[in-house]
Parts: sequence; C-alpha cells; structure tokens
Amino acid sequence: MRAAVNEKFGGPEVLEVRQLPDPHAGPGQLRVRVSAAGLNAMDWMFIADDDSGRRLREARASHPGLAMTLPSVFGHDFAGVIDEVGDGVDGFAVGDRVFGGALSRAVADYAVVVPDEVHHTPDGVDDITAATLDVAARTASAALAVIEPGADDTILVGGAAGGVGVFAVQLARIAGARVIGTASEGSFDYLRTLGAEPVQYGEGLDARVRALAPTGITAATDLFGTETANVALELGVPPARISMIAGQLPGITTVAGFHAVPGTLEHVAALIAKGTLEVPIAATYPIEKIREAVTLQVSRHGRGKIVVTL
Repeated sequence: MRAAVNEKFGGPEVLEVRQLPDPHAGPGQLRVRVSAAGLNAMDWMFIADDDSGRRLREARASHPGLAMTLPSVFGHDFAGVIDEVGDGVDGFAVGDRVFGGALSRAVADYAVVVPDEVHHTPDGVDDITAATLDVAARTASAALAVIEPGADDTILVGGAAGGVGVFAVQLARIAGARVIGTASEGSFDYLRTLGAEPVQYGEGLDARVRALAPTGITAATDLFGTETANVALELGVPPARISMIAGQLPGITTVAGFHAVPGTLEHVAALIAKGTLEVPIAATYPIEKIREAVTLQVSRHGRGKIVVTL
C-alpha cells in the first residue's frame, strides 16, 4: 500500500510516500480502504523537531500503546470503506462506509482499526467531509461543553477560522448563542458565512470586543493560545465559562477531543447530513502531494479543513 511516512522528525520535508506491506484485520479488528484523510494541527506537531513536538511525543508516550516509533505513518483522521472484518467483530460489515481516527495510520491506502475507532458514515455525508470530523468536531464539542452555550450568551471564539473553529462557531450558533470570532481580516467574510461576527485578533482585542458587544460577553473558548482567554478574563467573564485547547491558565479548563461525550461524532455527522452544519474544505491534495498539504496546514492560512485523498 501507499503510505505517507516520516523516518525522522522535522517539517513537511521529512514526509515521503512509500510502499508498505498491506496490513490485514486480525481478531477484533477491521480493515478500512481509506479514501480520504483529514489533517489537523496535532499531526504535524507530533513530527515537529522542536520543543512543542517533543512535549507532545512525551505526553503520547505516557499512554500505554501510544509511544511513537520511527518510521511512522502520518495522520489521524480518515474515511473510507470496510473491506475486511476480523473474527469477533459485530456491528460492521464489508462494504460499510465509515470514518474515524487512526493515530499514525491514517494517510495510507489501508488502516487497521478496532471498532471503537470508527463510526458509520451517514447518507448525505461524503468521505472528504467525513474525514475531517474525528479530532476537530470532538475538540470543538468538548470546548463548548465546558461553557454550555445558550440563547442568552454572547461567546468570544479565539481562532474561529481554524479547523476546530469552524465547528465551534457553528455548534455555538446552533445552540442559539451570538458568536464573535477572532481571525485575520482576510478571513472576515468567511467567518460571516459561518454565522460569526469577526474581530481582528492581536493588540487591542479587548477594546474591539467591547465595541462589538457593549453589554459584554458571557463566555469564551480559546482555540489557538491564551490571548482570547486573557481578554475574556479582562472583560469579566468567570473562569468557569472559559475553555481552552492549546494553553493553560489558572482556573480555566483545558480540553482535548477525548473529553467529548459519547455520541458526539454521530450527532455532528447527522447535522451535516441534514444540511444544518457545513464543513468548509480549504483544499484537497492527492497523497503524492502530502508535503504541499502539510505545508498549508502548518501555515494556518487555510480557511477550513485540508484533506488528503487516496
């Protein structure tokens, strides 16, 4: 099979498309013929040759079975069709369309997974869209669960135009909240299409938010660093109504995708199938252009999700 592989740590330039032996489903396993793999910030951060990358790999190594060894297949999120079912597996059959997450197995023609790692893809959701859901949708849902948005809320979302932000903005709007989203000015029109009121991040953010919301904001989620969370505190938002995914501040809850409640992905996929939620696709690349795909992901300039096709 083809697979995007890194034999050393570094930037996108360390990724190569290699031919690897086809894996097969053993007892309790499924094999998925992967058609699309969605990219996330964590994918390239795991292979980065810097302090952040090392800290992530150390955190991963602290969980049994998750230690990263080289060479490694790149990526996590995927979608495709089951083509092998191992003994003892119930609820899945050859030919089922599925999506999910396969850590260090996704950007390859085949991924061997266990049933807990996959979900049935509903009619009305294509594989490119389904391949974007596992990390971003669960992370957005977990971040919003902390602040419990509702119709009386005005929420500040930091990093609103990013891969997690596109889910957080729409899920908060579906819950009835008013959403103000931080972004660069070039993403303002894009954020408006998602239902957010855009605001420029950076110095003076507090004053710009006050101008947009004179009566104040009631909650915030910071999907990039700590700027949005700090501004929310300055504007009087209680720490209990602020969440973060990529930073830490005293009294504020930091979450990850694994904190999402069971059924989150099924719920989000159903919203997409009904046309209630949209996943903007910034770009698609064939596996042979994996370096170009990851370069765009690393730049953080893609408006929406980036997907590799196989």
